Amino acid sequence: MAGGRPVGMKDVAQAAGVSVGTVSNVLNRPEVVSTDRRERVEAAIVSLGYVRNDAARQLKLGRSRTVGAIVLDSGNPFYTQLVGGIEAAAEASELAVIAGSSGNRASREKLYLSLFEEQRVRGILLASAGGSEEQIERIRQRGTPVVLVEREREAAGGSSVSVDDVAGGEIAVRHLTGIGRRRIAVIAARPELRQVADRLWGARTAAAEAGAELEVLEAEDLTVLAGRTIGEHLVSRSAAERPDAVFCVNDLLAVGALQAFAFRHQVAVPEQIALVGYDDIAFARSTVVPLTSVAQPADLMGRTALALLEEEIAEQASPRRHVSFRPTLVERASTLG
Repeated sequence: MAGGRPVGMKDVAQAAGVSVGTVSNVLNRPEVVSTDRRERVEAAIVSLGYVRNDAARQLKLGRSRTVGAIVLDSGNPFYTQLVGGIEAAAEASELAVIAGSSGNRASREKLYLSLFEEQRVRGILLASAGGSEEQIERIRQRGTPVVLVEREREAAGGSSVSVDDVAGGEIAVRHLTGIGRRRIAVIAARPELRQVADRLWGARTAAAEAGAELEVLEAEDLTVLAGRTIGEHLVSRSAAERPDAVFCVNDLLAVGALQAFAFRHQVAVPEQIALVGYDDIAFARSTVVPLTSVAQPADLMGRTALALLEEEIAEQASPRRHVSFRPTLVERASTLG
């Protein structure tokens, strides 16, 4: 602090006995400054505790070094892995990431979109709850690129990265019918989310092709507790009324269902009920019965999203791209008794 105010470039210049322009060159183009002057400026910066006002510099240059990321649920390990991929790619490009969770709420998503635009972020990576399409288009038109994650671009003008969730639902149910299961329950929540709707669609398609029965059980949310509640409902049924397989639209629901089945060993997995989750979060392999799950490449999706954002910034006139990954099944003990 200089006289109770933050130390500025003028203070550094005065302490070093150089011009403000020389201080600016040391910070931005040190190769054009003589060794003696550069060392004096650097010593003054250290002694005064000067911190560059990067926000003001970014506004002047018109290019931020910060990326905004909005995910649906920060409590879901899938999104932790996704943001981890974004951060790893950002670190390699010397960028910072600010992440926020919408909590599956459109109003909160819209708030984050507004705040990130006001902060002049470099761009926004968005796993959308839906309902923000018009706001996204206005943000893009004003010059901030928005790349959609987990969702294919409906309107022209933006890039996106997603997973083929219809195929994911098909993969899960085909695996269950392939091991001889014919009465399949699907535990789902928030069917208005594109990801959930597509997984249900794929599950229904595969069940119809195999001639299997399919029952959809709607949970209160996409959480472990909600999965356990539905699992307890299934446990309360007689053995003849229970399904012989369960597909959960995410791993958190599957972990909850597994907890209900395992409590007091009331339902044996997979002998009585085979269980498949979705996302293949790290915890899936260490549950009481390791969980078979449909894997999404979360880290790669995050890295790809940032790469698409940088493409938009570098080549503003080029066509936008949509990158879609195909999910894979990771088989574990919950279906392989």
